[in-house]
Formats: sequence, structure tokens, C-alpha cells
Amino acid sequence: MTTATRSGLTTGLCVDEAEFASLAGPWRRLYERCEEATPFQSHAWLTSWWRSYGRPGRLRVLLVRDGGGLVAAAPLMRTYRPVPALRPIGGAISDFADVLLAADGRERAADALTEGLRGLARGTLIDFREARPGACVESVYERWRGPRRELTDSPCLELPPLPVDELLKRLPTATAQRARAKLRKLTAVGVRTRVVPADEVETSVATLLRLHQLQWQGRRVTTEHLRPRFREHLLRSVRPMVAAGDAVVTEFSVDGEVLAADVTLLSARFAGGYLYGAHPRLRERKVDVATMLLDASTRHTAGDRPRTLSLLRGDEPYKHHWRPDPAPNRRFLLAHARTAPLLAAAAGEAAAREWARGVRRERRLRQQRRTGASRGREGRPGGGTSP
Repeated sequence: MTTATRSGLTTGLCVDEAEFASLAGPWRRLYERCEEATPFQSHAWLTSWWRSYGRPGRLRVLLVRDGGGLVAAAPLMRTYRPVPALRPIGGAISDFADVLLAADGRERAADALTEGLRGLARGTLIDFREARPGACVESVYERWRGPRRELTDSPCLELPPLPVDELLKRLPTATAQRARAKLRKLTAVGVRTRVVPADEVETSVATLLRLHQLQWQGRRVTTEHLRPRFREHLLRSVRPMVAAGDAVVTEFSVDGEVLAADVTLLSARFAGGYLYGAHPRLRERKVDVATMLLDASTRHTAGDRPRTLSLLRGDEPYKHHWRPDPAPNRRFLLAHARTAPLLAAAAGEAAAREWARGVRRERRLRQQRRTGASRGREGRPGGGTSP
């Protein structure tokens, strides 16, 4: 069914997986007209994710058309926990979520999309998580008439679109010297990089997943990355993304043997290293894998098409080595008057989770301080601390 909007456009709701899959061409044209989009909003990523993770009967993709062409889209799904809601397709394995808005006629498209979402909100909460700063969904939030709430979501870090030599200038002198030594080590060991063509992507991604499992063997790992459904999704989605310029797969070899592989996602303004696998032998040869990957990633961020280098979600200490800028994701809760209690419940649940995370974080810090003090007493007689 389609509905005319006050802006003269039409909205429709796609609830069928086959229909969603058939939208590849129109979706691509819209995606290319939306500069804020990340590869997590590409048709190849979303439809592949749905095949691996979606549940029958829960697909809800709101489409806005001007004549026959798509000018806006909100890829959503029905969920029930912790409260009934519509949430972005992509789930936990997607670092960013957003709606799509064509740059030309942006205001009309945003008005129509907001109007369509407001109709959906009569029956459920709209819970839009993991939106980057400047995401298109901010335009919806600004237009929303009704209960709404903006919350902080996952921490993210970013680096400016500079070659690695320029990034080194952001570091203290001693740190920059160590980083240059690590870069020279790559040459000394004989590390060779190769960008994988689209017709070889499946083989390379399979190698990446094998190396990823090997590098984390015996250590804590994101268990989803080891599951068949994730493997199927990555193998299915990355090849068309490489062919379209939304991703690049890089292999790192020594003496002709592939010892590491990486998938970096690309869009008009964005590049982000999504997943890599590295053989333990690289570390045994004193190769700093993080430096190797950053060096390769910056080849896709500087130059004629500057892209922000996102370190994706997470605030791990190793990411701060390069002095990135914080760019935390946002969460937008949108409701109708009759679904306002759902919004309050979701906001309360988020506050409780944040409080629990703070307690765990403080507990870890206390444990680290106690461990550090203990090591200092053991390492230096007389209770002195290590330098």
C-alpha cells in the first residue's frame, strides 16, 4: 500500500523479503545520493544481514518515492525486547545505523519520511540506535512532533583524512619515533600488501575468518564472529560491496604466504576497518599488526576523496595511541502520545544499563589499581613504583 504525504511524495511499507531484495537498483541510486550514508546502509549489507539474522514477519522498511524513484528509506524491523519497538536492520554486528535521504529535495524527503514514521509510531516505539554524528536520522528527530528522547549510545573514535605520515605528526615525538620504527619493520620483514579483486573476495574472506579464529585462539573473542551465520553473511555481502566500491579487502603476505587479511568499509565520507585476521607468526616476528592495518587503511582516506577514518565502536585503550577524536553514537527514541509509556520504559532501561556499566567500570579500575600496586611492591624492594 502507498500513502500520499503532505509534501506530494508517496510512502509505502515493505514487509516482504523478496520485495526488499528486488530493490537493489533503486536502493543503490538513493544510497549514492545520500552522502551521510555508511556501508552499513548499503543494500548488499542490509539484505544479506536479513537473510542471516532476520525473523519472518518482522521486516518493516519504510520507502518514500517521488514518482517511481526512491528519495528516502528507513530500514527497520519489529522487535519485542526490552519493549515492543521498531529498530534499524543490522543488529549488533553493524556499527552504524541510519535512514537514507536523497541530497536533492532533501527537505521534502525528510518531511515525508518523518510523516510516515509518525504513522508507524501510533502502534509502537521507534528506537533508533547507533547513529553517527550528522546522521540523516537527526533530520527526522528535529521534525518530530510528539514524545522524543536523545541518548548517548556507543563510544566511537575517528581520525582525520590524512596519510600516515601526517597522522604521526599528531603524536608526541617519542611515540611518533616508535611508530616510524614499526613502519620500517614492515619493510624489513618483507610484508607485501595486495588489494583483492572482486572475483577473489570469497576466498580471501574465508582466509580472513580462518586467521581471525587462529589469532584469538585461547583468548576472549566476540563469539558471533565464529558462528556460521556471521560467516555466511560476510561471504555473501562483501563481494558485491567490493564490486560497488563500498568495501576493500586487503591481504598481507610474507614470502608469498598470506598471514593477514582485512575488510575495510568505504563510503563517500567514511572508511572503517571492520574485521581482520592475523596469523600469530606476524607477532612472533615483531610486526605491529595495528600499525600495519592503519597504514593500509589510510591509503583509502587521503587524496582526491578524503574520508574520515573511523575506528568504529569501542573505546579500547589501544585506539587512543593515535590520538583520535571522540565521535560517540546517538540513540533516538521517537513515540506517539499513545506509545509514550514505551519511550519512558526504554529510557529507564537504558539508564539502568548505563549505571551498571559504570559500576563494572569502577570495579575494574579498583582491581587494576590494586594489581598495579601489588606488582609495584613485588617488583621494586622497599615499596617503590616502577617508572
